[in-house]
Amino acid sequence: MFSLTRYTTRCPEPINGQILQMVVDNLTDISSVALPPSNLLYNIYQYAIGFEVHLYLEALNGEKGIAVELVVATDAEDPEQVIGFLLCLPVKDDPEACGIPFMAVQAGSRRHGVGRAMMQDVLARYPHAELACSVEKVPAFEAMGFQVRGARDTQVLMNTRSYGTDGLMGVLDVAAIYRSLEVQQIHAYLLQRHGKRAMVDAERQRDRHLDQLARKVQAFVTGERG
Repeated sequence: MFSLTRYTTRCPEPINGQILQMVVDNLTDISSVALPPSNLLYNIYQYAIGFEVHLYLEALNGEKGIAVELVVATDAEDPEQVIGFLLCLPVKDDPEACGIPFMAVQAGSRRHGVGRAMMQDVLARYPHAELACSVEKVPAFEAMGFQVRGARDTQVLMNTRSYGTDGLMGVLDVAAIYRSLEVQQIHAYLLQRHGKRAMVDAERQRDRHLDQLARKVQAFVTGERG
């Protein structure tokens, strides 16, 4: 069993730490890039996606000028143990709408209704929700009431309604993360350790991987609508 807690202000640091560890552990699963750990650039995306989630958690206090809510699932027998989280971005000027940028459940707690319960908690307040996911996850979100609306780069765009909201949703500038000193330092370390040729190969592998994902999504969406 598990319990759900909703945060609209910053949550305790132990909770934050477990959420960020979950992001790092499930990077391939929750990132639109979905790089495998074998790619040398994996560490860069681990840092960048983790830092992005960190910034959203910081934004819970409202200081960054965007609306953020967080649903956390904890083990009923061990309330200090986080087993799932869902980040929600309420839409300005549309009180029924939200976007869901990140959601994850610990591997050992999957298929026990944790993800569905967190989603139901959000949809009870924001019935018009939108998210993007991999092709493989479409059936799971369809079972939660979402429908395919199209493609968004390497992911399938899904919504609980057949149209998007006209309201504005505040999001973070993630491009700045990839230009940060920290990412440059990680890249420099990887370059020094593996060499230029290996890093160039990793970048080519990443680009081919992203192209394959985008084609897969387009084929799925076209077939879905055909």
